[in-house]
Amino acid sequence: MFREPGFPRGKPAAGDVTGGIESSVISSMRMFKPRLVALCLAAAVALIGPGHAFAQGEEGDISTPLNLPNDVQTFGKFDPTIRKATAIVNGFIITDTDVDQRLNLVLAANGQTVNGEEKDRLRLQVLRNLIDETLEIQEAKSNDVEVPSADVDATFQRVSGQFKYTPDQFAAFLKAKGSSQASIKRQIQGELAWQRLLDRKVQPFINVGDDEVKQVIARLNASKGAKEYHVGEIFISSTPATDQQAHENADKVFEQLKKGGSFVAYARQYSEASTAAVGGDLGWVRAEQLPDAISQVLPQMQAGSVTPPIQVPGGYSIIALQDTRQVLTADPRDALLSLKQITISFPAGTTQATAGPRVAAFAEATQKMAGCGAAKDVATKLDGNMVENDNIKIRDLPPALQSQLTAMSIGQSTTPFGSVEDGVRVLVLCGRDDPQTTSAPSFDAIYNQMEQDRVDLRARRYLRDLRRDAVIEYR
Repeated sequence: MFREPGFPRGKPAAGDVTGGIESSVISSMRMFKPRLVALCLAAAVALIGPGHAFAQGEEGDISTPLNLPNDVQTFGKFDPTIRKATAIVNGFIITDTDVDQRLNLVLAANGQTVNGEEKDRLRLQVLRNLIDETLEIQEAKSNDVEVPSADVDATFQRVSGQFKYTPDQFAAFLKAKGSSQASIKRQIQGELAWQRLLDRKVQPFINVGDDEVKQVIARLNASKGAKEYHVGEIFISSTPATDQQAHENADKVFEQLKKGGSFVAYARQYSEASTAAVGGDLGWVRAEQLPDAISQVLPQMQAGSVTPPIQVPGGYSIIALQDTRQVLTADPRDALLSLKQITISFPAGTTQATAGPRVAAFAEATQKMAGCGAAKDVATKLDGNMVENDNIKIRDLPPALQSQLTAMSIGQSTTPFGSVEDGVRVLVLCGRDDPQTTSAPSFDAIYNQMEQDRVDLRARRYLRDLRRDAVIEYR
């Protein structure tokens, strides 16, 4: 949760906790919401450190070798799906119904239907999440951190509004999908309780020195023009004994991604890196910050592409490249455009060959068009229609159109695109506001982000310790 600059350091902004909870709830429902971090701020965070967890322990971890034999002999067949998805966590019962309702909530929000082994794996992940949620609520209560039902109801109402529903309509929607408002309210309660506990027991003891922030700003300015990559990661750990199985699991995930599966959703479900909580988002990093096997691949990747499993120290990583940029350098794709779109449609059943001559005439007429002022007349003559769009960022358009519009002058048109079924279109460039050179983020912005990163690290350790001490019985 990023705190906007300008608020007192070390204190959350008014409304910040609740707003963050709403975002977190919606994110875990949809399972596709990378952290929304400002362009320069993300670059600053990348300069602080790699920000990833390729088989690395968390900072400050103290590990003792287990002295396990290389040749492990097991007795009996291990099958985690044999157990019913029911757990008793320090006396609190998580039922099959709880798991089913949360699972249906996730599937409905993602528009997914899964069966067989995939559903079993997802159920196990949902159960783990419910166990963590229970531990957080229990720890908050043991520290006299209460979450009034009115606060939960208020957040539920705001979440309903973000889905364009009233609370009653949202409850009916959840029920129709096999979930319930009780399930999402339990999640809201867990988020609120955990955040308030962290604000009491962790936040006050986090320190960020002014010199640290100044060093980040200096490194950021020194790196101006360096190429950075916005990267997502799904990491599956392995040992020599489990390497083959880990590779097979990574291949299965990659196959699902090739079929259109959500990278963020699979990162949340299967990644063993600490970034799983944010959908595998590593933020903006430079190639040299990543393992050699990945740094060699990144420069050859296209935005939106995903790699097959790459072997890295400690396991396998599947990498998604979301975008590229240069530090503190204006990106032409951030230009705001004023566009006119001309579309011609075809009767149902029209073949590509039959449509060819009309598309060719459409292309010739729009390329010869005398600027935006003639767009409406051209659309009328071609029996098409025209709409106007303002303040469109180049980067928000499909990649094939980005390259054309970046090189176009005012009044020019793109080549025709689309399909016979959905209509063939051109975009006419009517105006462009080029981006200004990006400046370094403010001192407070960097300070707040560094502080929040340290809170997040302490929170992960806190939850890890709760898991270690918990009495969990599976039925």
